[in-house]
Amino acid sequence: MKTGTVIQSTGSNYLVKSDDETHICVIRGKLRLKGFKSTNPVAVGDVVDFEEEEQDLAVIKRIHERKNCIVRKSTNLSRISHVLASNVDQAVFVFTLREPDTTTVFLDRFLVAAESYNIPALIIFNKSDIYSEKEFPDIAELMAGYNEIGYRVELSSVKTGFNLDKIKSLFANKTSIIAGHSGVGK
Repeated sequence: MKTGTVIQSTGSNYLVKSDDETHICVIRGKLRLKGFKSTNPVAVGDVVDFEEEEQDLAVIKRIHERKNCIVRKSTNLSRISHVLASNVDQAVFVFTLREPDTTTVFLDRFLVAAESYNIPALIIFNKSDIYSEKEFPDIAELMAGYNEIGYRVELSSVKTGFNLDKIKSLFANKTSIIAGHSGVGK
């Protein structure tokens, strides 16, 4: 029996990282029917025990207890939840003032979700290279506001590399979920 962490979930297949190897795993039988109140008993971030059965396939035998998880209502079955991720150390939101526009409503909803699952949040204000001198006071005001209420905020530019070393260090040895509109630089 080996232990690993689920790093990808695709349909009924799970990619599990154990040491420096990855394994394609499935779930079967009792584990699949074990009374889970979610559409997916195994989620990205879960620590699992598995056994290799065939040359390129292993079976998940046990799911370790989760320290936390992020869920949403299942789209098909309104009374059942869908686990998006588990054992998360931080929730990261990438924000841009424009290209694309991101609203603070979207950011605030993300922060409320992270708070409700007791997951610390980091806000990255990206694309600092495209803002005009007129826009920088708006960014500075937003950053200061979120910082004042207790959130870590960072300014960056993925395109120019501004502040990326610092941001990379904030991801070191952490399981992170990253959110933001398409095109923000996630």
